[in-house]
Formats: sequence, C-alpha cells, structure tokens
Amino acid sequence: MIIVGSLVIVCVMLLLGVSVFVAFGAVLMFIAVFGDQSITGYLPTGATGLRSLVLLAIPLFMIAGGVMERGRIAAPLVAIAEMFVGHLKGGLSAAAVLACGVFGSIAGSANSTLTCIGGIMLPHLKKANYPEGKSAALLVAASPLGLLIPPSANHILYGWVAQQHVLKCFLSTVIPAFILITLLIITNHFMLRKHDEIKLSERPSPFFPALKAQGRVAGPALMMPIIILGGIYGGIMTPTEAAGIAVVYAIPVAIYFYRGLTWRGLMETFQKSGITIGVVMIMIFMVLIVSDNLIAQGAPQIAQQMVYSVSDNPIVILLMINVVMILIGMLMDDISGLLLSTPILLPIAQSVGMDPIHFAAVIGVNLGMANITPPTAPLLYLGAQVSETPVAKMLWPTLIFIVFAWLPTLMLTTFVPSVALWLPELLLG
Repeated sequence: MIIVGSLVIVCVMLLLGVSVFVAFGAVLMFIAVFGDQSITGYLPTGATGLRSLVLLAIPLFMIAGGVMERGRIAAPLVAIAEMFVGHLKGGLSAAAVLACGVFGSIAGSANSTLTCIGGIMLPHLKKANYPEGKSAALLVAASPLGLLIPPSANHILYGWVAQQHVLKCFLSTVIPAFILITLLIITNHFMLRKHDEIKLSERPSPFFPALKAQGRVAGPALMMPIIILGGIYGGIMTPTEAAGIAVVYAIPVAIYFYRGLTWRGLMETFQKSGITIGVVMIMIFMVLIVSDNLIAQGAPQIAQQMVYSVSDNPIVILLMINVVMILIGMLMDDISGLLLSTPILLPIAQSVGMDPIHFAAVIGVNLGMANITPPTAPLLYLGAQVSETPVAKMLWPTLIFIVFAWLPTLMLTTFVPSVALWLPELLLG
C-alpha cells in the first residue's frame, strides 16, 4: 500500500505541475500518516546523506556554471567552433552543438548550457537565416551534453548513491556523448539540406593566424576544463576540490579577462545560485527519505519480481528498464529521477549482468533524453523561453533529434557495454 500510494501521489502531483520537492513532501506526509513506522526513523538518512563531502561538489559546480553563464566565458568557445565549421552548410548549427559540449564539460548543467549557448548562438543562427524552430530544437537536444560530459553533478550523485568510483562514472558517458554529438550534427545536416536560404560564414583567411589570435582570447576559457579534468584524472584533486578550483578560477577570468561580470553581478550570481542550491538540497533530502522508505518496504524486490514475471530475457528486461527510466525522467528532473530510480532499477540491471558503471552511462543518457521528451520536457520549455520560439515550432524537430540521435545513442550504450566501459577500464583499470 505504501509503495503504490507513494508512486501514485508523486505521479499525480507532478502531472498537475507541482514542484518536485513539494510532491515528495506530500509523499512524506502520506508515509507519516499511513506508514507502519514513524517517519522520524528515516530522517537520519537524509541528514547523514547531506553531510557527505562528495555532495559539496554539486553546489560548487552550480556556482561555477552561474559565473560562466553571466561572465561571457562561453563566447570565445563559440567563436572558435564557428571558425572551423561556420563556412559549411549547417556548420553554424554544428558549432552550436560543439559549443554545448565544451561548455557542458565545464558547467555540468543542462539548464546553464541551454541558457548560455542559446543566448549566444540563436541571434547568429537567426541572422544567417537558419529556421528558428529547428535551431531552437537543436540547442534543446544538445543541452543535455552538460549531463554527459564530465564533470557532471548527476554522476557525482550516482557514484554516491550506488557506492561506485565517481571518476569511472564520469568516464562512462564520454564515448556516448561523442556518439550523440556526431548523430546530432548528421541529423541536423539532413534536416537543413533543402534550406537554400541559409547564409554561410566566411572562413577566415589566412586561417591559422586568425585561429591563433582567437585562441589567445579563448585560452583562459579553454584552460578551465583542462585544469578541472586534468586535476581530477591526474590524481591531484578530488571532484569536490576540482569544483572549488573551478569557482576560484572562473571568478577572476569572468571579471578581469572577459569583463562580462562585475563584483555586484557576482553577488547577484551567488544569490541566484544559492536559491537553486537550496531547492536542490531540500529536494535531495526529501527524495533520499522517500527512497530509503521504498527500499525498506521492499520496492527493489517487488520491481524485480514484476519485471521477471513479464520476461526473463535480458534484452527485454533492459528495454523495460529503459522505458521505466524514460517515464521517470519525463515526470521529474534528472536529479530526482536519478535518486529515485538508481536504488530500485540498479539491482534489476545487475541481475542480468550489467556492470554498475555501465548502468551509470545508461541512466545518464536516459535521463538526459527524458528531459527533452514531451509531454513534460523541462528543457524544451526552457528552450522556448530562451529562443522566444513557440513550442509548436520546436516539437517536431525535437522528436526527430530524439528518434535519430538520442535513441540510437541510448541503444548503443545499453546493448554494447564497451561503449560505456572501455574508457574507464583503459584509464582506471
């Protein structure tokens, strides 16, 4: 009764448009009234969880992403990408995808990536006569690259919940991210082949001196992922320490080098980030308690029995797991979806021989895709606000990117383990 009631309450409230943490708060009230154990018995789980040093990396990366977003750190990255492919048909939109990947590798946030890169690229795309619906949809489809390319807050959470090596979780989605980038660019090229009105950028000539000059401007921005990822994988610092370094590095670069941020603007960025961090931490606290209660009620075992009652074929089971994760991701944000689905679905995946690091890649791709999948699709609606484009114009192109880019990436990641495991095993054993 508790399991069914909790899931029904969450689904109904989220479909009604209620905030995630409010929906889970309602579940906690339901458990407190109808549960066979006092809710206070589960409170230490949330309190202990929030004291984890690993979780400190999440607010720090959020602050770094906010500083980058308002500090014009992404603009030179976009300029370099445009120099390489802007003279090709569809090249400017391909540069937007590459910029999403680079910026996402630093900010680790889909929302920040979409807001920042969208604000920079959409005026350029509009000026070059790119169709607005397809351009906005492409940026929406590319923005979850911030969840796949390390460092990613989602993988920090997954490693913490599943008790797995965080660096291996980081590496598990690198190859899927490159596959996705390639498929997005190819799909976009075919979608634009009949648009003869598109204007092409002129390739700078001579190219290499121009690239060298732009490289000097983009140098501080490009050094940021090198410092962060080099420090993490070089064993010099932990992800939490790297997140702190990212904040310390981004502030002077944004204020004094790119001059996109003032000290007053920095305080506003801290305030805005603080509100977001507070909401995320309250949400994590509530989801942890609900998740712990569902585990105590035997939800993983019940879910496994239900799955095996349908089929014991590993392929069918993995497909069912993906469908469930897509549905979860369509109803709630990626962090809540990860915290809720990991303890329930990971044991089922392991029962058919899937490695937990492999599952990290599957859940990363899955929840990223779910964030752009209607009907909820939070990134789709954010993209409509950023681009000032009606959702109706973006819907069909977004579905095309899901079918021809996201779904193939998800299937390859799910059914070809080496896509997720080759790089972690190569670098970390």
